[in-house]
Amino acid sequence: MAFNNKYDNDDYNDDIVFDPENVYFLPLGGSEQFGVNLNVYAYKGKLLLIDCGIGFADNRFPGVDLLLPDPSFVAARTKDIAGLIITHAHEDHIGAVHHLWPRLKCPIYCTEFTAAVLRNKFREAPQCAEAEINIIDFKAPEDIGPFKASFINVAHSIPGACSVVLDTHAG
Repeated sequence: MAFNNKYDNDDYNDDIVFDPENVYFLPLGGSEQFGVNLNVYAYKGKLLLIDCGIGFADNRFPGVDLLLPDPSFVAARTKDIAGLIITHAHEDHIGAVHHLWPRLKCPIYCTEFTAAVLRNKFREAPQCAEAEINIIDFKAPEDIGPFKASFINVAHSIPGACSVVLDTHAG
């Protein structure tokens, strides 16, 4: 999958400036509709991505089957990405990872079940062969850049689902 737009250039710079002492939430996908989940937290010059899913097109998009989140913002800042957390293996949370990881090239954090599903997807995407997948531990927080992520096992319609609690020096 190719992305041909002005954001493909790693030197892309825009007017967005984040105060490194504040935590920012950037909903890049999924917050207003089902699917294409991609949420980003910014703090201390680092980005933490949570979920990277697909959506299923409807009659508003004739001839289109799948929707992917727009990676432009984070793809222009790959050196700032601390990691990607996948909360569970439903397609609206994991389905775009194998399409977009080659652009992001960051460590991935998920449960063992979610990792198994993701590895299966990566078998069909040789460009993801070098992806680093870290299995989370529900008993110990994970330091991901300036973020401390704790994971809470939650009941869902798929095994290995979790909620994420983020802690920073700012709160």
